[in-house]
Amino acid sequence: MDSGEIITGTLRSSGRLDKVLAEASGLSRERVKALLAAGCVKLGGAPAASPSAKAAKGEEYAIDVPAPSAAAALPQAIDLDIVFEDSDLVVVNKPAGMVVHPAAGNPDGTLVNALLHHCGEGGGLSGIGGVARPGIVHRIDKDTSGLLVVAKSARAHEGLAAQFADHSITRTYRAICGGHPMPAAGTIETLIGRSDRNRKKMAVLDDASSRGKRAVTHFSTVQRLSHCALIECRLETGRTHQVRVHLASIGHSLIGDPVYGRTPAPLRALLKETGFARQALHAATLGFVHPATGERVAFHAEIPADMQELIEETAR
Repeated sequence: MDSGEIITGTLRSSGRLDKVLAEASGLSRERVKALLAAGCVKLGGAPAASPSAKAAKGEEYAIDVPAPSAAAALPQAIDLDIVFEDSDLVVVNKPAGMVVHPAAGNPDGTLVNALLHHCGEGGGLSGIGGVARPGIVHRIDKDTSGLLVVAKSARAHEGLAAQFADHSITRTYRAICGGHPMPAAGTIETLIGRSDRNRKKMAVLDDASSRGKRAVTHFSTVQRLSHCALIECRLETGRTHQVRVHLASIGHSLIGDPVYGRTPAPLRALLKETGFARQALHAATLGFVHPATGERVAFHAEIPADMQELIEETAR
C-alpha cells in the first residue's frame, strides 16, 4: 500500500477505539472507521480492526493513511512564464494562485495541466512523479509566487530529487513580514511537523518530538517599511510551509498569511484597498547542478507586481 502519511501518538482518553482515535488524530470518526476496516491502524504495536474495541488512555497508536488514488492530469492551454527550458527540465515562474498539481479541490487549472500542454506528447514530463504529478520534484504553495523546476526526463528527475534530498539546492525567498525583526538578521532552526491541534497546519515542535524534521531558515532584512519589513530568507532545508511557520514562530508572520499570520492593524485597510489577499512570499532565486550537463545553474525572478505595490505603499 502506498502511504500518504503515518500519524502516530498516544491516546488522550479511554473509551471506544474509533472515538478516542478520532479525538487524538484529528481525523473524522468515519475516516477512522474506514482505516480500521482497511487494516491501517495499530494500537500498542498490534493491528486493530474493531471500532468498538476498548482502548486505554496513554496507549500508543499508528495510523497509516494511504495516499489518495490519482487520476491522470490532462493538458490545458494555460499561459506560463518560462524562465529556462531544455530537453531535460523546465524552470517556471509560477504566479500566485496557481496550484502545482491536481489534488482534491483542485482537479485542473494547475501547473502540471499547463506544462502537459506546453511540452506536448513528444516532449512530455518525467513519469516518475506518477500520473497526477509528472515531473514534479518540489512544490511551492498555491498562493506563493516564484521559481520552480520541473523534470522532463528520468535522469533530470532523479538528479534533482537527489539534490533536494541532500539540501544542495540554493533557494532564496523574498517575504514581507509584520514588524521589524530584531536582530535584523539571523538563523531560525527548529523541528517542524504536523500540528497536534490542526492536522492541516504545520508547527514548530519541541525537541522531544520524534515527528518533527529539522528545519533551518537564514533571514536578513532588506528594507524596513511602515509596520512591516522586506526580508530575504535562504532555505537550508525545505519543509512544508517552512518560511511561513518559522517567521510566525519569531513573532513576524507573513503579511496576508491566512493560516499562520496576523496582519498588523495599521496595514489591514491597505491590504483591503490594494486587494492583496495572499501571503507575501516569493521564491526569488533557484540554483542547482544541471543533472545532464553537470554545470551549476542559477535563476532569478523579480518580485511580482502585487508585492511590489505593497512595498511601495508601505515605504512612504
